[in-house]
Amino acid sequence: MKVGNPSKTLFVAAVALVAVDAAGCALLPRGLALTAISDAVDALLMFSAFLAFTIEGMGSKGRVRWFWLLQAGGWALWFGDQLVWILYDLVWRQKMPPMSAADALLFLAGAPMFAGVLLRPHRRPSPRSARVGALDFSLIALWWLFLYVSFVVCWQLYPNEGAYNRNFDWLSAAENALLAGVVLCFWLTSSGRWKTFYAFFCGTVVFNGIAFYVLNRAIELDVYYTGSWYDVPYSASFAAFSALAVLGRGLLPIGEPETDESYNAWSYTSWMSNVAMAAVLSLPVLAAYTLFDHGLPHEAAHFRVLVSLATMFGMALLLFIRHNVLNRELRNSNVVLQEASLTDPLTGLRNRRYFSATIEADVSQSLRAHADGLDVRTRDLVFYLVDADDFKEVNDLYGHDIGDQVLIEMSHRLSTSIRHSDVLVRWGGEEFLIVSRYTNRDEAELLAQRVLSAVADTPFALGRAGKSMYRTCSLGWVAFPWFLHDPRGIGYEEVLALADCGLREAKKSGKNCAVGILPATGASSPSSGQGLQYLGLQVEVLALTGPRSTR
Repeated sequence: MKVGNPSKTLFVAAVALVAVDAAGCALLPRGLALTAISDAVDALLMFSAFLAFTIEGMGSKGRVRWFWLLQAGGWALWFGDQLVWILYDLVWRQKMPPMSAADALLFLAGAPMFAGVLLRPHRRPSPRSARVGALDFSLIALWWLFLYVSFVVCWQLYPNEGAYNRNFDWLSAAENALLAGVVLCFWLTSSGRWKTFYAFFCGTVVFNGIAFYVLNRAIELDVYYTGSWYDVPYSASFAAFSALAVLGRGLLPIGEPETDESYNAWSYTSWMSNVAMAAVLSLPVLAAYTLFDHGLPHEAAHFRVLVSLATMFGMALLLFIRHNVLNRELRNSNVVLQEASLTDPLTGLRNRRYFSATIEADVSQSLRAHADGLDVRTRDLVFYLVDADDFKEVNDLYGHDIGDQVLIEMSHRLSTSIRHSDVLVRWGGEEFLIVSRYTNRDEAELLAQRVLSAVADTPFALGRAGKSMYRTCSLGWVAFPWFLHDPRGIGYEEVLALADCGLREAKKSGKNCAVGILPATGASSPSSGQGLQYLGLQVEVLALTGPRSTR
């Protein structure tokens, strides 16, 4: 059985209620029956709008859900004000006081509605802009509450009905105009169903604002009574909001999620921040205006100054929180940026920048260990330069995407063949550097053998229907310090260049092998060559042949 649209059902019921309200105005004389029908219709219409927005909110998720639920929160406040009207009209049989405290419910109802719109449900703001935007909105909301308390509530405490009505009307009109203006801006920047939704939303807000202003003026001029024709357009605007819930059913954010660096995210956050800062800076101006307004009663002026000071304290607290949030975000962003600058984007390994930033500390540690005569098993550095053999063949035969996969897999295998204290660096292209720290040069060949085996023993998957291929690598290695009797005699840069010489020797020797470069000792050995010179240094070349593959 197909389930109907509950919001559409509520809208149809709302239209019927408006018709009942209009019929009551046309057919019934002024009296208790007309008052009861009009009050009941308005209450049901407001509750209908509240239910329609709540239903859409519970059926949505993310920012769209919060948008609907905040709209529902505004209608809950509006419904609360209507219950007060019913209490006066039908229970106490009294006229609503001209400066009722319940008027605050009508004014504050716009706050959650405005907050829901500022979430920009048609977009996917970044987490950062959401956090900072919430604090900026809190500043704006506190400022708006300050205006109401200072310019409206003030005249309830120190009665002045004319000033109360004038200020309430102006602030209510400004609230509606601001909401309609923001919705109109979002209409200009949206598309598809959202564009239609925002257009109808803007028209509904304007319609409701005009109807409310006309009704409120009638109350002030004492020509309004419950059930008069002033109620019909006001009731119709409630039904229009129910229609808005039907029109927005199933809406989802459009476009790609905004990143913290995107133009839209930054422009939105900057706009909110500028408005919030303008609100903060306006407080001293408004306080000064109060002090120099000689027509303002002393008690009212004193009240406004106290409200201004309390609001300044509240805003200062929010600014302090905002400052800490931004500082934390900045620190996190710096950590992320620094990490990204030290990491190779393809393999996730460290890059040359990381090597440059850390090698001096490693070298100093090794030199101190030698100077202090520490354990020979943990005082050396060994540099291994590793290069994938015939890697151009992979790119030529299978393409660069497969080549990238092979490099990623090779980086994983190299990572598993070294210790946690060692550092693996993407040196460039298909070349890697291993810095073996806290080690013994006499055991350097063991790690070289592990590296050769890790790469050559297992075939590389090509990502094509189970196809695979075997690959090999060559490497050259050198220990630091170069001279044990003079650790500071040769810098690590020259030692690293010797590792590159070892790599070239490994390539010349047929690949898939490791070559170590050692200082010449004068001893003869079948595996060593004497009289060789690299970079002006007499050296021995110790060749370690890897597992030749015939696959």
